[in-house]
Order: sequence, then C-alpha cells, then structure tokens
Amino acid sequence: MGRWSNDILLGKWGKYLEIKEIAFDTIDQQQAVFGMQDSFVKIIEKALPVTVTLRDSRVEIKGVSEREVKLAGDVMISLRQMYDQGEKLNSDTVYRLLEDVQDGMLDETFQAMGNVVALNHKGMPIKCKTMGQKNYVKALRDNVVTICIGPAGTGKTYLAVAQAVKELKDGQIDRIIMSRPAIEAGEERLGFLPGDLAQKVDPYLRPLYDALHDLLGADRAEKLRERGIIEIAPLAYMRGRTLNRARVIIDESQNASLSTLKMALTRLGEDSRMVLTGDITQIDLPHAQDSGLQKCAEILGSIDGIAVTRLNNRDVVRNKIVKDIVKAFEKEEQKRQDKAEVRKMPGVRRQRSGRS
Repeated sequence: MGRWSNDILLGKWGKYLEIKEIAFDTIDQQQAVFGMQDSFVKIIEKALPVTVTLRDSRVEIKGVSEREVKLAGDVMISLRQMYDQGEKLNSDTVYRLLEDVQDGMLDETFQAMGNVVALNHKGMPIKCKTMGQKNYVKALRDNVVTICIGPAGTGKTYLAVAQAVKELKDGQIDRIIMSRPAIEAGEERLGFLPGDLAQKVDPYLRPLYDALHDLLGADRAEKLRERGIIEIAPLAYMRGRTLNRARVIIDESQNASLSTLKMALTRLGEDSRMVLTGDITQIDLPHAQDSGLQKCAEILGSIDGIAVTRLNNRDVVRNKIVKDIVKAFEKEEQKRQDKAEVRKMPGVRRQRSGRS
C-alpha cells in the first residue's frame, strides 16, 4: 500500500495538479468508496486541500499540492482495496486512513489488518486494525502473562476475549475465566444497587458479557457459562484457587492494588495464561497511587514469558470523537507534567524563596 497503481496518471491542469483515472470495477465498489451521499469524499476534501470529481467510473483528484493530491489518492485506493477485501467501510475508517497516510503508516495498517484473531458467531473475521493491536495479539499468543495498558477504545478487552475464544475452540484451554475488580466509580455505590451481591456486581462485569455474546452468540455463551467452561466473577473470588488449562482475563486492572494483582497472578496453574488490561488514566480507587497495574508492569516486565504492551491514541478504533477525547486528555496531562518538571527546577525554587 501507499504506492500508485498502474491505473493512475499524474498531470497538470492550470494551477492544479491533477490525478486522473482511479478506476472502479463496479458501481457498488464506487459507491462504497464514496460513501453514502459522498460522505467519505467530503471527509477527504475537508481534511486535504483537494477536489474529488467522479467522471463515469473514474475519479479525478485536483489540488495545488502534489503531496496532498497523492495523499488523497492513497486514501481512496486504500478504501477501494479494503472494500475488495470485504472490510466494512465507515467514516471512522476514513479518518483513520487519513491519519495513517499523513503519518506514513498506511503500509503498517494494512499489514496489521491481515492478522485474523478469531471468527465471531456469524463467521465474520475479527481483525487487528492497528500495529499496536497486532503486537498486542502477538504478545497474547507468545507469552504466559501479558500486561496491556492503554486508553479506552483500543480493543484491550475485546481482543483478549477474542484470543481466549480462539484458544477454547482450538482445544488449547479448557476454560475461560474473566474477572474485574468490583470498584465503585465516582459517586456510584454498590449498597444502593438493588439485589443480592451477585446482582450488584453483575453490571460491573457487563462489558465482558458483551464481548462474549458478540464472539460466541448469547445462547452459546450462556450455555458455556452454565457448564462452567466460561466463568465471570469479581476479582476477589480468585483468592485461594489454582487455575489450570485456562485463559484468565483480568480486566480494568488499574482498579486493583499491587497485592491483589499479585494474588491473581499467582493463581496460574498448568497450561494457563493470563492477561491484565487497564487504563492507568482512569483509576477509580480512593487513592490513585494504590493502583497496582503500572507497578506490575515495572516489576515483571523483564521476566521471560511476560510481555508488557502499551497502546495509545493511535490504536483507538471506536468513534473518531473517542480518539480526539483521548488526545485532548493526553495533551492536558502532558501540560501538567511539564509544569511539574518546571517547579522542580532549582532556579524556580530559588525564585519562590526570594519572593517569600
């Protein structure tokens, strides 16, 4: 990817650079690449100073910058290739391709998308969408313990469940055990929720159910739960157990203390694997410093058979606005860190002492 195919010619028209003849094989292909009411083309034209015009079954892309025209052409060729490969195209796909092509990451994106993790209950392939995700899945396959730290929307939980389902289908494991700390978030309190303890905790585990239902179908997932092949429970329920031939997923691990994560990690038995996932920017513990996930990564990262993977805003595959939100918070956090570093500088301390 990222190179011109033989059906594209670059020429000049007035002050514009013009790319002619990006050809479409079918009307369906052309409509898919342009989007509903040309919505994908409008995104490209807004992001890059180009004009995209359809003439019969071919496209002209015009602009004053050869680079911008080429980038727009690369995005449209990528959309065409993705459609031919059976990928679902949407506006988030276009935004992701625009970011990748401007950062020179288009080849890596297509390399990542060639990696099928598992099939969902409808037989559709679950694929990685970024190199970060591809590296994460490789870590899951190659290591006994994987620690994955990253922001919301990067597929930390979903890909871990997809890999677990694949291992179960392939006979590599006998059970999938999924757990989360049952930590109250913000003003929410367990005591005010209706029902017994299991019913109170159930909403905290709902994202795990959702991933299972998407991959296995609700009926089959429920049957496997009834047979004990799939278990979903609060993290505290892991204490005192030995987990053999299982894939253990500890989700939202940023909300567990170091001692609790040590307890979970030492549950691993014969032929078992574990993944800890979490976002260290969203800690719901009363004191953020009590979170054990980052400490775990620092302590265990050098051990053979343990991998630490870190995802970032480039790996966000939800709605584009989620990526923008993550970027904004990362930028604000960097500002705070920069200010904190300035305050630590000796000259700053002397100035403060002089003023006082």
